[in-house]
Amino acid sequence: MLGADEVLEDVCNIDVEVRMSADGSRWTATVFTLDEVQRLMEKGSRTGEDLGGRYFWCYDGLIVRDPGIDNIIEVLIGLLDEGDFWQILQRIDDEGNLGEA
Repeated sequence: MLGADEVLEDVCNIDVEVRMSADGSRWTATVFTLDEVQRLMEKGSRTGEDLGGRYFWCYDGLIVRDPGIDNIIEVLIGLLDEGDFWQILQRIDDEGNLGEA
C-alpha cells in the first residue's frame, strides 16, 4: 500500500495485487526498478546481507526499468496483452496464500 506522502511517479518498490474481473482470480508481484535493486544490493554490501550484496532474490519479483505507478500499470497491461502475465505473476488462492496458476 502506498504511503500518503509517496509521489506516484517515484514509486520504485511496491507489492501489487491484480484481481481479474472475468474469474475473480488474484495475482501478485513485488515490483522493483533496476535502480531500486541496485540500491538494495549496495545496502547488502554495507550490512553483509545477501552475501554482502552479491545477489538479489525475491520469490514474486518483477523488475521494471522505470519508476512510477503509471509505468507499472503499463507493464502489467503489456504482460497481459503479450500473454506473459500468467507466467510472471503469482496466483493467490482464496485464503491469500501463493499457489499454482
